[in-house]
Amino acid sequence: TSESCHGVLIGGALTGVPGSSAVVEGGIISYSNDVKMNVLGVSAADLERVGAVSSEVAASMAEGSLRVSDIAVAVTGIAGPGGAVPGKPVGTVWFGLATKNYTKTFVRHFDGNRNAVRSATVDFAIELFAYALDEKQPEPVSD
Repeated sequence: TSESCHGVLIGGALTGVPGSSAVVEGGIISYSNDVKMNVLGVSAADLERVGAVSSEVAASMAEGSLRVSDIAVAVTGIAGPGGAVPGKPVGTVWFGLATKNYTKTFVRHFDGNRNAVRSATVDFAIELFAYALDEKQPEPVSD
């Protein structure tokens, strides 16, 4: 995992499952742009051009995590209560899903307070892991 808008909640959800140590490699808290650039390889140009809460950055974060994993989910968003910018209200979360075969991004707009946005983010991220593990299931569309 590469987690920006909410710390380590996805990693915590994954490692809360008994036996997860057999498959979970780890995670990165990429709260700052410096970590996004220097650890995950996100380009400074993308951060400047489209901002941290974007498809491009979510994809780069997920791809950067593939250096140590076969499947990676990245999240970057605005959990609130502050942080909204024009075109990116509180509750906007971009997800990156990367495997050795593809990278996909998804945007969701969650309602509610900070805790509700963070909880919905974890739920959708877990859905993305399930999708990547069983590609016969339909692409996740819940919002």
